[in-house]
Amino acid sequence: MSEQHISTAAVSTAAGLTPIPGNVDPMTVARPSLVDGVTPREDGRIDLIGLPKKRIAELFEGAGLDVKAAKLRAKQVYHWLYHRGVTEFEAMTDIAKTMRPWLAERFVIGRPEIVEAQHSSDGTRKWLLRTADAHDFEMVFIPDADRGTLCVSSQVGCTLNCRFCHTGTMRLVRNLTVGEIVGQVMLARDSLSEWPKNAEDSRRLAALMDDIGDDDDEEGGYHPSGRLLTNIVMMGMGEPLYNFDNVRDALKLVMDGDGLALSKRRITLSTSGVIPQMERCGEEIGVNLAVSLHAVTKEVRDEIVPVNKKYGIEELLQACADYPRVSNARRITFEYVMLKDKNDSDDDARELVRLLKHYKLPAKVNLIPFNPWPGAPYECSTPERIRAFSDIVFQGGISAPVRTPRGRDIDAACGQLKTAAEKKSRAEIDRLLAEKEAALLG
Repeated sequence: MSEQHISTAAVSTAAGLTPIPGNVDPMTVARPSLVDGVTPREDGRIDLIGLPKKRIAELFEGAGLDVKAAKLRAKQVYHWLYHRGVTEFEAMTDIAKTMRPWLAERFVIGRPEIVEAQHSSDGTRKWLLRTADAHDFEMVFIPDADRGTLCVSSQVGCTLNCRFCHTGTMRLVRNLTVGEIVGQVMLARDSLSEWPKNAEDSRRLAALMDDIGDDDDEEGGYHPSGRLLTNIVMMGMGEPLYNFDNVRDALKLVMDGDGLALSKRRITLSTSGVIPQMERCGEEIGVNLAVSLHAVTKEVRDEIVPVNKKYGIEELLQACADYPRVSNARRITFEYVMLKDKNDSDDDARELVRLLKHYKLPAKVNLIPFNPWPGAPYECSTPERIRAFSDIVFQGGISAPVRTPRGRDIDAACGQLKTAAEKKSRAEIDRLLAEKEAALLG
């Protein structure tokens, strides 16, 4: 390590910064001030969202309950927080009335603040959310005939600088905390009225999710008797594997049968190819893997996905082949954005087939028509070219469906996420919200 890097690391540590690997070299970003995993609040209360049952019990014991009572109350509160979705301690009906004010004085049940909510003409929903320290990020819900998918963000901004991606033009501000990640799922459940109303609802919904098969293409969960939100994809703002610990701990809460109770078979984590964390992801999280490939040559991938300069295509595909529990039933999805005259030739399609077969990968390729944004350096491939590319990959024995663009009219499509805070000033957003409030009061 050079003296410059040593000096930078020392300054970063002293300034309370945390190193976040960048597109070629690590960079540093400010992180929330955490004390034993808890973000301090000005009012002194502790936000319980994002905390596991054991940590909640420790906090209750530290606040004055004996060990047995702390463990019992933590179990009850955990159930109400993550399984029933309540936002007030007063709603926790199996906790003594005298105990509820004690909880409310010391703790709080948080959610990300909704700054703006948009609905697309195709049913897609997008929320602009704000953290407690006033940073903005987005999440998207995409309803389909057989599923409802929530696209969850892991960072405020992004450091990867993928040239086709609007989010990549944002600066990376910081990692989202466990509470801010799981809070997105909870907020979506709030908006979709998805929380079980009673114990029978809990049993029925758990049975429904258990009946959904391993294959992500299998029809199932999205129907009137089941959940609207059936799938989660870590494909929002940021690179999830650059915020590994928080993403892992958030998804554990989502997958916990006593918590949000969503099967790992219905969760997909997307990475641009952060190889050192990929095996950990398979072992410690165990969800489905999607890889943003987007090119089949070093020259092109170096240009459009700069992390390729650190972790090349061959190294990436070998890491995919080594991903724990990969099988025909749990294929790796490769995302491939279609860019006119850049990565869409017949030769590119044939090389894609060759590479996937060479590494013996159980794979599915999602072909994504490029979603334009102001100032984008690329154009979308023509529909005819996309079909021809898809046909070659299919003929090679690999599934290659063309993803239908969703939410383009509200900039919610793949690669379009960029917070409205960067599109218009925060003052303008606050003014618009004030006008809405005034209209409602008037």
